[in-house]
Amino acid sequence: MSHQQFFHDYLETVAEKLNDIDAEALERAATMVRQISRSGNKVILAGNGGSAAMASHVAVDLTKTAGVRAVNFNEADLLTCFANDYGYENWVAKALEFYADPGDLVVLISSSGASKNMVNGAEQASAMDLAMISLSGFSSDNPLRRLGDLNLWVESDSYNIVEMTHHVWLLAIVDYLTETNG
Repeated sequence: MSHQQFFHDYLETVAEKLNDIDAEALERAATMVRQISRSGNKVILAGNGGSAAMASHVAVDLTKTAGVRAVNFNEADLLTCFANDYGYENWVAKALEFYADPGDLVVLISSSGASKNMVNGAEQASAMDLAMISLSGFSSDNPLRRLGDLNLWVESDSYNIVEMTHHVWLLAIVDYLTETNG
């Protein structure tokens, strides 16, 4: 396979995955964000690795561009303290316990949908009766996908394909909210 063919095929796969979502699901996610914002609550985003970076980017864009109060759990002191004191698998759940308010919306991002800290965070969000959107990939029956009020799933086993798709979907929601005035 030529280098050019690799990139053509790769980008074709990304485009296919981006368009694999029902636009109604993205509109539903935007509506959830809009309702949370209008009720005076916040959106809390969390992920691991590339998904954590994405959570930071999307939280800032929601706040700056769409006028939606949004935060993420990417502070080194928060992560290391909570992971040390409660175990890495429990840090998201504990952070939600300490920082989430009734009526908030939680957005949890995990490429595999099997990250224990995200799954435990989803269970905590449910126990606190918080609305939750999950973004995952890999197995269609991954644990995180079974726990959200709305679950956006990418049919792929490639971390980069899943992460890029999640990122574009989330930024499409930001742009939709911006274009439709929140």
